[in-house]
Amino acid sequence: MGKGCIAATKYFLFLFNLLFFILGAVIMGFGLWVRLDSQSFLTVLQESSTSLKVGAYILIGIGSLSMLMGFLGCIGAIYEIRCLLGLYFTCLLLILIAQVTAAVLIYLQRDLLKGETYNIVNKILVNYTGSNNTSEDAWDYIQRTMKCCGWNGQSDWNENVMIKSQNNSKILYPCSCRNESISGSDKQEKGFCEGLVPQWPVFTKGCISSLEDWILRNCGVILGVCVGIAVIELLGMILSMCLCKSVQQEDYTKVPKY
Repeated sequence: MGKGCIAATKYFLFLFNLLFFILGAVIMGFGLWVRLDSQSFLTVLQESSTSLKVGAYILIGIGSLSMLMGFLGCIGAIYEIRCLLGLYFTCLLLILIAQVTAAVLIYLQRDLLKGETYNIVNKILVNYTGSNNTSEDAWDYIQRTMKCCGWNGQSDWNENVMIKSQNNSKILYPCSCRNESISGSDKQEKGFCEGLVPQWPVFTKGCISSLEDWILRNCGVILGVCVGIAVIELLGMILSMCLCKSVQQEDYTKVPKY
């Protein structure tokens, strides 16, 4: 490989690793968002799902590792250190295999995950009291923003302890389900509202349908991001191997001493 090609490969790999460093920061940020955000569907799940908490920590770990790899890859590319390039290639290959394995497992276990999600949401609906609880506030936010009620529909709320124990003179329904296009009592953001008629003025669509619709609308974007990440990782592996083969002898004197 000529000197011009080596230089081009080196600087392309440097730019790639800079991009990979930024990508790692994004992944770590997403993991932190999943773990710390208090107003999303993920908040509802992680209150009862250990696997989601573990997944958030895995994302944080992968993001941190990607940032470290991006940094080491930049050093290995600029100063042509073969051991760093080889280590970088190996770690990148392992991450790619882990990502493919995780995607396959999620696809194969999708029905199990769907059932687990229903059990978690149903537990929240049954024990919902309207108090300042993180999972309850998150579920109220989901119903308001996605304009849905319950998991499969408004009938999921019939088993709620507060609604079942209501007096015959009162008709209670979840305020976050309130459909403003239907006449009824004043709208509140959370807790229970008192209805004027037996039929609740709420959305009839379940949140599972709204969630599936959102996924279908954004399916192209999700797949594009996943394919883009895989292509970037493959490109980095190819560039690192090409540069590693072109380096005949390592010159550690070029590495800055701190």
